[in-house]
Amino acid sequence: MSKSVLIVYGGWDGHDPKQTSHLFAGLLEQAGLSVTLSQSLDSFLDADLMRSTDLVVPVYTMSSISREQEAGLLDAVRERGVNVGGWHGGMADAFRNNTEYQFMVGGQWVAHPGTIIDYRVNVTAPDHAITAGIADFNMRSEQYYMHTDPSNDVLATTTFSGDHAFWIDGTVMPVVWTRSYGKGRIFYSSLGHVIADFDVPEAREIVRRGLLWAADAL
Repeated sequence: MSKSVLIVYGGWDGHDPKQTSHLFAGLLEQAGLSVTLSQSLDSFLDADLMRSTDLVVPVYTMSSISREQEAGLLDAVRERGVNVGGWHGGMADAFRNNTEYQFMVGGQWVAHPGTIIDYRVNVTAPDHAITAGIADFNMRSEQYYMHTDPSNDVLATTTFSGDHAFWIDGTVMPVVWTRSYGKGRIFYSSLGHVIADFDVPEAREIVRRGLLWAADAL
């Protein structure tokens, strides 16, 4: 029986939520998963849908979520083992006022010094299924500075130069991680500001594998 994925997208258009959601929907379908695309957070209130879903992918930057919608998602993850995976602000800058949601994600965006810059991603877990065979690589995009949970299992990092904020010179920041929240497994990558970022093969492959890992289909 194939795994079922629910991608819920919307919020700020600057992160290309429709384009990126459809990109990864296609890649997951190619891997044999069944994908439902939704533009409504009310999907989290659909008990039948949430019961039949193995993986939720939130792509919903700088938005708000009702208490009921948040509970529908978090209860499914914590109590029933629905899994969650996602990227960049669509997952880790989705709901700034919802700390329990951020607890699930394992991090929250706080800054991207210099905005669009060149930076290096260092793979720190070369034996993990998500990052196996992927060497360190370069990005030209937003380098996410985040508040992160020390319980995360970090798979890749980046180091800030201090060129745009001198006081963080040398700071090593998680870029890719996995974690648990209740009975669910969580995957996150800070890569993917716009769809063109996924023209970098390593960035695209990490998210593709990460979503499959979260769905227990890798």
